[in-house]
Amino acid sequence: MIKTWLTIMTERFSHSTLWIAVALSAAATSFSQEQTYAEKLGWPKGTRALILHIDDAGMSYDSDLGVKRAIGEGVANSLSVMMPCPWVPHIVKWIKQTGADAGLHLTLTSEWSDYRWGPLAGKQKVPGLADKEGCLWDNVSLVVQNATADEVEAEIRAQLDRARTMGFEPTHLDSHMGTLFATEAFLERYIKVGIETGIPVMFPGGHGFFINQQTTGRAEKLREIGAMIWASGLPVIDDLHNFSYGWKTTDKTKNYIDAVRNLKPGVTMMIMHCTDPTEVFEHISSSGATRLGDLNAMIDPSLKAAIEKEGIVLTTWRALKQRRNAVGK
Repeated sequence: MIKTWLTIMTERFSHSTLWIAVALSAAATSFSQEQTYAEKLGWPKGTRALILHIDDAGMSYDSDLGVKRAIGEGVANSLSVMMPCPWVPHIVKWIKQTGADAGLHLTLTSEWSDYRWGPLAGKQKVPGLADKEGCLWDNVSLVVQNATADEVEAEIRAQLDRARTMGFEPTHLDSHMGTLFATEAFLERYIKVGIETGIPVMFPGGHGFFINQQTTGRAEKLREIGAMIWASGLPVIDDLHNFSYGWKTTDKTKNYIDAVRNLKPGVTMMIMHCTDPTEVFEHISSSGATRLGDLNAMIDPSLKAAIEKEGIVLTTWRALKQRRNAVGK
């Protein structure tokens, strides 16, 4: 998925809108890309900071079980919630009880055949986000073809409103299936909401070691957008590792250990989909095995040992925001 959404985003994103141009101008006088964002956030030079992040919380009971085990028994330390999904109350109660680092996995698609959800803003307000069943479209391309940026922003705000209504203040925002990175207009609204609310947005704007393996020649564009977000007062990560969904096995520990050893200095977010599948999950998705593989790796003592041996600093989105506030503009 990284290749798709980052390629589209970097090809289409321009700096024509006034708010982006102003922020970039401010960033140009204060930002030196020779530093990693870890250094800018106050860590010593050479620090490798890592967020082990679980997507798709709230999607299903099995997803929630995986989140709880991966964080409670393992080394995973962050998650994001799909607010339109049925099992959100279950995971939000746990988040409030534990104080877990939890953001919003902003959801504009409903990709499964027999297990679906609709827009929280309502079909009447965001008709371009709803298919003939009244659910969100089942793929990113159909969202791009049918939805306006105004509708996308309305749905982002509706999902944030539901979280806050439940007493859940997210530590960050990110994007399910990368939909918010699919067009310039969508990306702008995503960043706009983050800046206006002071909530960090997931955006890899640093060296991009892992990303650049799939988006050759676009690193400078990512850095420019990252600098703009930083200038607005929000933290930025250096890199994003999003390969694990393609590792089709229940034994992923070695893959993760190799990835940890290859981390470069800076802040990296490593995305996974920890799930503890019951007999029901196969009726939702055929991805149970790879999701279980993520969970198994997170609770494997050898991964924890590798992280400690490599001197990796585990961090969270909450910690990044606290550090960004301390640094100031």
